[in-house]
Amino acid sequence: MTLSFVVPAYNEERYLPDCLQSILKETAGRTDVEIIVVNNASTDSTRAVALSFPGVRVVDEPRKGLPHARQAGFLASSGRLICNVDSDSRLPEGWVAQVLRTFAADPELVTLSGPLVYYDLTPRESLLVRVFYATAWMTYALNRYVLRVGSMVQGGNFVVTREALEAIGGFNLDLTFYGEDTDLARRLPEVGRVLFTFDLKMFSSARRLKKEGIFTMACRYSMNYLWTIFLKRPYSEDHIDIREGSGA
Repeated sequence: MTLSFVVPAYNEERYLPDCLQSILKETAGRTDVEIIVVNNASTDSTRAVALSFPGVRVVDEPRKGLPHARQAGFLASSGRLICNVDSDSRLPEGWVAQVLRTFAADPELVTLSGPLVYYDLTPRESLLVRVFYATAWMTYALNRYVLRVGSMVQGGNFVVTREALEAIGGFNLDLTFYGEDTDLARRLPEVGRVLFTFDLKMFSSARRLKKEGIFTMACRYSMNYLWTIFLKRPYSEDHIDIREGSGA
C-alpha cells in the first residue's frame, strides 16, 4: 500500500527539518513511500532545506493557502494513501504501522485522522487542549450519529485514499485557511467511512495556540467547524500568520 506524504510549507525553514526527519525515521527501509514538500510561496530557505533531505521531492505552488498546497501535493503524488502532515509536526513512533493496520482491517475506510499533541505546552495548557478535544469529539459524535451530518478530520494529521479524494473533486480551493479540514469531513462520508481516533496522535508545535490564545483559538475553530458543517462555508476567512519573519 503506497504512502505519499504531503507536507505544505510556507516559510518553514525552522520547523521543517524535524518534520522530515520524523517521516524518514518512521519509513526507514520501506520502498513504497514518497515524500513531497509543497513550497507554498516561501521567501526563506524552505525549498533548499527540503531538498537537502535525500529522497524528498519539492513541488512549487505559488498560490498561498493550505488547500492550494495540499491539492498541489496530491496531484503530484502517486500513492494510494495520501498522508497529510503539517511542516511543524512530527510523526510519533508507530504512526505508519497504525495507519497501514487500520486501513487493511477496514475496506470501507477512506479517511483516518487523529488529534495533535502539542509538545511545547505547559501541563495546564495541555489540560485545556484535552478539554477542547473532548468537547469537539462530543460535538462530532452528535453531528455524525444523531444529526447524520459530516464527520471530523484534524488538519495536519489525516490520511485519505486517492480514490476518495478523486471522487469528491479534491480539496476545496475556494477556502483559504479555516474550514479546509472540516470541508473534507463534510464531503468524504459520501464516498466511504471516515474515522477519527485518539489512538492516531501527531506531535505538533503550539505556536498558533500561543500566538492567538487557547480560548480564542478554541472559539474560532469551533465557529468555523459548525459553519462549515452546516452552512458549507467557514465563519471567518481571515487568519493570523504565525510564521516568524513572514509577510502577510
